[in-house]
Amino acid sequence: MNSNELFERSRKVVPGGVHSPVRSFSSVGGTPIFFQSAKGAILTDVSGREYIDYCLSFGPLLFGHRHPEIQEVVEDTIHKAWSFGACEPYSLELAEFIVGKIPWVEKIRFVNSGTEAVMSALRVARAFTGRSKILKFDGCYHGHLDSLLVKAGSGLAGESSSDSEGIGPEIIQNTLVLPLDDEKNLENLFDVMGNEIACVAIEPLPANYGLLPQRIEFLKRIQSLSKKHGALLLFDEVISGFRVGFAGMAGITGIAPDLVCYGKIIGGGFPVGAYAGRKDLMDLVAPSGPVYQAGTLSANPLGMRAGLATLKKAWAEDPYPNLSKTTDMFTKSMVELLNQKSDKEWEAVTYGSLFWLKEKTPIIRAISEIPSSHKSRFAKLFHAVLNQGIYLAPSGYEVGFLSTVHDFNITEQTLDLTKKAIQGL
Repeated sequence: MNSNELFERSRKVVPGGVHSPVRSFSSVGGTPIFFQSAKGAILTDVSGREYIDYCLSFGPLLFGHRHPEIQEVVEDTIHKAWSFGACEPYSLELAEFIVGKIPWVEKIRFVNSGTEAVMSALRVARAFTGRSKILKFDGCYHGHLDSLLVKAGSGLAGESSSDSEGIGPEIIQNTLVLPLDDEKNLENLFDVMGNEIACVAIEPLPANYGLLPQRIEFLKRIQSLSKKHGALLLFDEVISGFRVGFAGMAGITGIAPDLVCYGKIIGGGFPVGAYAGRKDLMDLVAPSGPVYQAGTLSANPLGMRAGLATLKKAWAEDPYPNLSKTTDMFTKSMVELLNQKSDKEWEAVTYGSLFWLKEKTPIIRAISEIPSSHKSRFAKLFHAVLNQGIYLAPSGYEVGFLSTVHDFNITEQTLDLTKKAIQGL
């Protein structure tokens, strides 16, 4: 059994052979690898080959795959219950822990994904404000819900067009889109339409179209204009929450959002999402209020207990400074190696334990500034290191992650494998 055979079988019964597009390798070419197990920093494919993992399920595995302490909790839970469809104490414990540690989270509702979290939070914003329009930013991803799967159009500032077939213009007519890091357009749009905007949604650390750290001045301007015009501010921290720091980007910037969405880490690797925020907003959600949202499998006990174990460990050990230092040191060494065999210099954009390998350029804060050659250059790098047993996210626009188990030995092994890989670049 190998990945090629499994992919051919999968294509016969699954659209594109995958259950999420980025897994298909369509951005880098080739056949996706089918993995059968993982432990620590290592993935093992169906043929038994091992890879050092820097994708880490796109972020939730802060302590690596199947950390013994978290695995113990998961195994204990499996012997207690798999699903209730009823009230249980585990989600309460996780909710109390998060609310007790994050000041701007006064109440929280667990769901099953980041997409579901954002969708529900926007419904709350529209109900609270009585308005319909949502402002998002080109290059920020908020899941695959219809109203936010849009990109900037070619006309007036704020116009948008669908980013997917099957989404009619009537669905996105209330979605406004602006470029990142553009205060002039932001101010102009609020001058014209500010009183129609229910919510401004942004990834405070855009990490779905490359890694595009934003100026704190820009984020604060969004906050001030939102408040001035009566719009709510939604931070999508599905990736950054509890990953760049325990309190996420809101904690790092000191900007308290009205609503915040979490995912990834709060499930400890299981499919969990959440939306949270001010008490007066969250009390609009059924059964307390008129905003309906439900989920049969929401607050699954496995995700709740694994998430609580992960967050308690993160709170107690504060791994973030060391993770940031390790990420910085590792990526600098990686870039030095890559630049030995490249006509165009590479660089690494890092933020905490996140990194993005790209062509060396001035600071990129908007997607329009990403070099057109980036996709093809990354594809070559991806396959070169993959052949040596290093697994990066299979897209030049996805970021990489380190975990606490990516210690000196793992990173040095990665660099040794990279030395062999670049011989073919």
